[in-house]
Amino acid sequence: MTTLTTSIQSGKIRDPKMRALLDAFLSRVGQGFNAYMESRSRAGEINRLNALSDGELAKLGIKREDIPQYVFRDLFYI
Repeated sequence: MTTLTTSIQSGKIRDPKMRALLDAFLSRVGQGFNAYMESRSRAGEINRLNALSDGELAKLGIKREDIPQYVFRDLFYI
């Protein structure tokens, strides 16, 4: 059985192995959060709709000024 002892003093982790493990863990959490936020981004959809002509938007039933409301309709129930 292995035991791990760390010393935390004044908010600093002195054990280099524990510090490396914590850094790696927080890095992975950050990467996962970034990936989630990028997947939730709606900028691509807004840009795609803005690139359409007014006629093409009309066929979709959208006015140009209503694009943000249309893209975020599931979040804000507009």
